Amino acid sequence: MKNRDIILMKNLDKILDNINEGIHVVNELGKTIIYNKKMSELEGMDKNIVLGKKIDQVFPSLNESTSTLLLTLKNKKEIKNNQQEYLNKFGQKIVTINSTIPIILGNGTVWALEIARDITETKKLYNKIVTLQEKLYTDDNMDEENKYFTFDDIKGKSKKLKQVINYARQAARTDSSILITGETGTGKELLAQSIHSGSRRKNKPFIAQNCAALPENLLEGILFGTRRGGFTGAIDRKGLFEQANGGTLLLDEINSMSKSLQAKLLRVLQEGLVRPLGGKEDIKVDVRIIATSNKSPLDSIREGNLREDLYYRLAVVLLRLPILSERSKDILLLSDYFIKKINYKFDKDVTGLDDQVKELFIKYDWPGNVRQLEHVIEGAINIINEKKVIKREHVEPFLIDINFDKKNDKKEIKETLPEKIEKVEKEYIIKALKKNNKNITTTAKYLGIKRQSLQYRINKYSIDINQI
Repeated sequence: MKNRDIILMKNLDKILDNINEGIHVVNELGKTIIYNKKMSELEGMDKNIVLGKKIDQVFPSLNESTSTLLLTLKNKKEIKNNQQEYLNKFGQKIVTINSTIPIILGNGTVWALEIARDITETKKLYNKIVTLQEKLYTDDNMDEENKYFTFDDIKGKSKKLKQVINYARQAARTDSSILITGETGTGKELLAQSIHSGSRRKNKPFIAQNCAALPENLLEGILFGTRRGGFTGAIDRKGLFEQANGGTLLLDEINSMSKSLQAKLLRVLQEGLVRPLGGKEDIKVDVRIIATSNKSPLDSIREGNLREDLYYRLAVVLLRLPILSERSKDILLLSDYFIKKINYKFDKDVTGLDDQVKELFIKYDWPGNVRQLEHVIEGAINIINEKKVIKREHVEPFLIDINFDKKNDKKEIKETLPEKIEKVEKEYIIKALKKNNKNITTTAKYLGIKRQSLQYRINKYSIDINQI
């Protein structure tokens, strides 16, 4: 090895030892050639013991079918965000989330690079959370009164909001899947709970799970459950589908769920069956699915983050919550409601907003929507001493980028993106109906959606088939 190569390798080792993720590289024979300091700490193994050795020599619980490094060598395919549980040479249990990629050298030889994060403590916390969920959602712990929000808790008089609530009330009477879209802070979970409260399932569990909060493998175990022996450390545990049986399961940020999990969710929607991780038999469940997304579903499909077939299964009823700036007449109404609510919470006696603050609130863009408005008012009430009215000086510290021109710029846009999407969808449906001689069944097949889903959109857009 040339001097410059030796210097390069020493510097490379120094760089890798200062990275906060574990780095493990094996050659075509499965022998370790790079093993950084973080990986050594994570696995509790001395670097000198691992370097130059084959995986199964230092990690006896791993083999060609369980080691992500060896699987990547064999299949020459990337394995992304995979949970791996295994034992080191001393019998210590390690739980990691790994991303493993093949490295193809100039001569065609394949090595494998693994980047690992330690989630041993996260897994312990996950087990505690799931155990608490199991206790929380048993029938013995159900409080039938005042457990969930209802439609009466949704404050606002704007036409757009009232229309969404009206659609949601009607949808609550059925068991169809629902997709709620809207920006962060618009009240998607509030609407989902209201639908549950207005349904025949109101005395059964309502369980919410954020799909972006956990790695794929952990989320899969939470949703579908686990069975003892399915993988290292697995125990018999009900998933959220079983826990929510008879009730409603809210899947928040559905577009953050992996494609493979989306495929399994699609099966549940189609067949009403779930199979726990490590289980050999399917379990029948009766669960209504409500999903939410803070992005346009069409954008998510185009970007490859949402399966198109899953979208049509979820969006039997599609509800879009308006952003706060689209319902500016509700801003002062909501402000009064939050002042009363926070007064009660903190034992304060704030009477309202002064005129300057009212003007500011109406002109402000509210990127965080209703949730941001509530937090701004709560922050202001926290710092008020003896003054009874919220003034500009009380709210300015909690507002991001106060810019009156933003509101005026927005008025120049004749259509918002969701409005434009709805317009395009309506036009496309009309064209499809014309092409299929106004036959709803054949048009639905042509569009690749269910007949009832097409009928819902025809009603939503007030399409008069006789006038086409």
